[in-house]
Amino acid sequence: MQQKSSIFSRIMNGSIVLQILLGMLAGMALAMTAPEAAKSVTFLGSLFVKALKAIAPLLVFVLVASAIASKKQGVQTNMRPVLTLYLVGTFLAALTGVMASFLFPTQLTLAAAATGTTPPGGIAQVINNLVFQIVDNPINAIASANYIGILAWAVALGMTLNHASDSTKQMLNEVADAVSRIVQIIIRFAPVGVFGLVSDTIATTGFGALLGYSQLLLVLVGSMLFIALVVNPVIVALTLRRNPFPLVFTCLRESGVTAFFTRSSAANIPVNMNLCKKLGLNEDTYSVSIPLGATINMAGAAITISVLSLAAVHTLGIHVDLPTALLLSVVSTVAACGASGVAGGSLLLIPMACSLFGISNDVAMQVVAVGFIIGVVQDSAETALNSSTDVLFTAAACLAAGDVADTAPQLASNEA
Repeated sequence: MQQKSSIFSRIMNGSIVLQILLGMLAGMALAMTAPEAAKSVTFLGSLFVKALKAIAPLLVFVLVASAIASKKQGVQTNMRPVLTLYLVGTFLAALTGVMASFLFPTQLTLAAAATGTTPPGGIAQVINNLVFQIVDNPINAIASANYIGILAWAVALGMTLNHASDSTKQMLNEVADAVSRIVQIIIRFAPVGVFGLVSDTIATTGFGALLGYSQLLLVLVGSMLFIALVVNPVIVALTLRRNPFPLVFTCLRESGVTAFFTRSSAANIPVNMNLCKKLGLNEDTYSVSIPLGATINMAGAAITISVLSLAAVHTLGIHVDLPTALLLSVVSTVAACGASGVAGGSLLLIPMACSLFGISNDVAMQVVAVGFIIGVVQDSAETALNSSTDVLFTAAACLAAGDVADTAPQLASNEA
């Protein structure tokens, strides 16, 4: 009896990842044995995701403002290498999606067109929207989770408070610490939230709806796994000059798992912030790079845009030459940077990519509808890749610069 209590205590007080996996298994079991009961616990998942989304904008605002206001003159951050890694990783993801689509061409049986959606008219509109998000009303930016606007106003406030009194800076730091503690409390409820999310998803959709699009899913998820387990480790290895896999697997396990179930890069921001703190990274860097990554570091979105666009191309029998394929990779990269950090955010950018091949908006929106059908797997895998890569590249840049705390010596000293 004492041994059983010890095992139970170890699970309850141990790794949050293990608890999440147990919640996932319990949700699957409930959905398969009692579907109606599973649907009744949907509110647990919705409540958890809503709590994360609610606290994330405030967390980003106070952390960024506090970090910049408290920054001492001459202290350097690693934002430039992080941004470089973000852009390189997203482009390579788009290129991988294009190559996979040519190696395994997929044809679709187009469903009814999605309704009630308004896709961007082109790259210029995506960039235009991003620019106008910067000057959004700060209160509205926080309320609507506009992270570009939140970052802009937090940076502005932090810079102006950089010359404020020490007591003002201390108060801002204490507010940031208080919000961070609230986030940690919410994250402890992740196993319950995942239980509700998995129960509802499997009870509602089952696995039958995915079988008709099995090849498309294999191309999408296979491309994402290739990025996560091959391309990203190569990028990190070239950056750190040592074995990248301990860091890669840490990010996938502690960020990717929760992102897979929340299906929102924005909702996973608090999880990533917490992981960066645990890894001992520079707060001046990760307090900016993590929320920014949730907006522009979208490797999974780049794959989704390129693969689904080329699936439409193959379905219609349109010939694509090499220069056009490379152009699609660039367009997918730029479009992915404009994808919102919410579930299904990348799908509405597919019509823009399809326009490169003269595909009508009506047909493109049918492809979007297919995306929503397979979204239970596609969007989950996409978000897991997007969000875990935010931490991975931030950690790689900080480790390469030796900008980590003494609390994480085991991570900084992995042998090649």
